[in-house]
Amino acid sequence: MRIATWNVNSIRARKDRIGAWLDRSDADVLLIQELKCKDAQVPTEIFSERGYEVAFHGLNQWNGVAIASRVGLENPQTGFPGAPGFGDAAEVEARAISAVCGGVEVYSLYVPNGRELDHPHYAYKLAWFEALRAVVVDALAADPDRTLLLGGDFNVAPQDDDVWDMAAFEGATHVSPAERAAFASLIDAGLTDVARPFTPGPGVYTFWDYQKLRFPKREGMRIDFQLASPALAQTATGAFVDREERKGKGASDHAPVVVDYDL
Repeated sequence: MRIATWNVNSIRARKDRIGAWLDRSDADVLLIQELKCKDAQVPTEIFSERGYEVAFHGLNQWNGVAIASRVGLENPQTGFPGAPGFGDAAEVEARAISAVCGGVEVYSLYVPNGRELDHPHYAYKLAWFEALRAVVVDALAADPDRTLLLGGDFNVAPQDDDVWDMAAFEGATHVSPAERAAFASLIDAGLTDVARPFTPGPGVYTFWDYQKLRFPKREGMRIDFQLASPALAQTATGAFVDREERKGKGASDHAPVVVDYDL
């Protein structure tokens, strides 16, 4: 089974590119982040025309997540238990959706950005990670052999070589000790970063900011991941970051992260 995760940075703006990518990628499951639209605005035809079922969760022009699958899509659920909200009303944002696809329980996740180290969004980000970790711990405690996958934009660069220059991130989010510890807590809970052994760094990135010519300068970050439970991780046979999809007119600022599993 080929599973991909991709922050598309607006599913409506990128619909033609998403369709073309599905045509050539042979992906069985695509986990999508940053829909940037309400549910009624999702262009579902790009999936149905290609034999994919799709489940999605979008509340407004921000955030939004989806799962597209051609190997079945069962029990779609939005959010996860204990997920915190943000803002005055503590609204739970559209940042998580799960389903069972081909026997694998998959989550498409868009972790909060954090914005700045002293911003309330940073505390929200850490709380979001803690709630997500609890979900993983409970799931694997209930069934250690569960085939579970958390995929998406985690908005953390866990290692120094996951950014082009650590000096450029001094005092910034994505590389702070607390964020890295939050990401590591998912690994400690039993998950494995399955793409990294097949895509070793430095210089292997999944995101390049639109500003300051970051992509042609190769100034990127590795912040998109597939984290798999032990039962699923042992079936991973290969992975790649589709850097080509970051090229050309109308590209997302993220590239798809693709992993093959021999189930």
